[in-house]
Amino acid sequence: MSLNNTPSSERLHIGFFGLRNAGKSSVVNAVTNQELSLVSDVLGTTTDPVKKAMELLPLGPVVIIDTPGLDDEGTLGMMRVQRAKEVLAYTDIAVLVIDSQKEKSELDNELIATFKERKIPFIIAYNKADLKIEKLALSKNEIYVSAKTGENINKLKELIGKLSKNAKESKPIVSDLIEENDIVVLVIPIDESAPKGRLILPQQMVMRDILDHHAMCICTQVTELKETLASLSKKPKLVITDSQAFGAVAKIVPEDITMTSFSILMARYKGDLKALIEGASVLSKLKDGDKVLIAEGCTHHRQCNDIGTVKMPKWIEDFSKVKPQYTFTSGGTFPEDLSDFKLIVHCGGCMLNEKEMKRRMESSNAQSVPIVNYGVAIAHMHSILKRSLAPFPDILKLL
Repeated sequence: MSLNNTPSSERLHIGFFGLRNAGKSSVVNAVTNQELSLVSDVLGTTTDPVKKAMELLPLGPVVIIDTPGLDDEGTLGMMRVQRAKEVLAYTDIAVLVIDSQKEKSELDNELIATFKERKIPFIIAYNKADLKIEKLALSKNEIYVSAKTGENINKLKELIGKLSKNAKESKPIVSDLIEENDIVVLVIPIDESAPKGRLILPQQMVMRDILDHHAMCICTQVTELKETLASLSKKPKLVITDSQAFGAVAKIVPEDITMTSFSILMARYKGDLKALIEGASVLSKLKDGDKVLIAEGCTHHRQCNDIGTVKMPKWIEDFSKVKPQYTFTSGGTFPEDLSDFKLIVHCGGCMLNEKEMKRRMESSNAQSVPIVNYGVAIAHMHSILKRSLAPFPDILKLL
């Protein structure tokens, strides 16, 4: 996957934080060597988080995020501050920009405490160093910089680079389940919910992981699956299906061929598969009127047969024989207070970075609200969860 084509969810997210007019936006522009953020002497120029997916040497593909000042005032100001704090949910590395001519503020110290609490690696960049006459000794995660003169900007990038080695570990999606020259069959339904002219992100990511490890992937639709399997000269190592086709695919694929779904692979890749499996058991315990949150990480045009708002509620009701109350969220929206919900049913999270997906799961766990993702839920409701977990014997033994 080239640097230019790396999806934002797979890029290192670097958030720049600080007070108004500490020079956050100027530092961002200096680091990226672009006029990414609007800069002026007016307090509160940055009113919303500004995101830019780009290649930043020596780091590679990243998402740079410039945030509003944490000392903003008034009703709108408080909303901007909240937006800035929300960025912490998906920040892999934080840069706190402080005006070097001033002392650390109480808000700066609160933010540092939050970085530590959330285990976010961070750097403190003391900006406007060109105006600083007496420079004090700094700790290893602190640095004097000047966005105006470029002083130490490259060293700041090097510091970020050192932190990045530990901030985002490389994990396999499917490659640890296969070997060179194995055949993997991918079942990809093309229906009204399939995007025109392209494949959805989990399908692309699985294909790339297979190809990178010198195995072979064969793509087919459900209607051609039986003929596809019959045409192969050797048995496929694995069949991976879209979750919506789980039931039909399970009837076609022989029992001696291991089968799972894109969504279950994404659950293992970005979340906690064990916790999601435990959440699936709640589906049979729902009662009339129980509140269920159906959450998606992306924003897309809702189709008439949309999986989140149409198919999933129908499957839940057919399986549980009750009528819950549903709340639907998408994109960056995810409730802070989950206490009213009996269950959270989440998408695979392909458009969320790992940090955000894990934060959502940690939030549900902290509030004792079970969570399950689409793939695990669908497999459970079709009574094929055990079969779909066959590639993961360490998880399977927990059932």
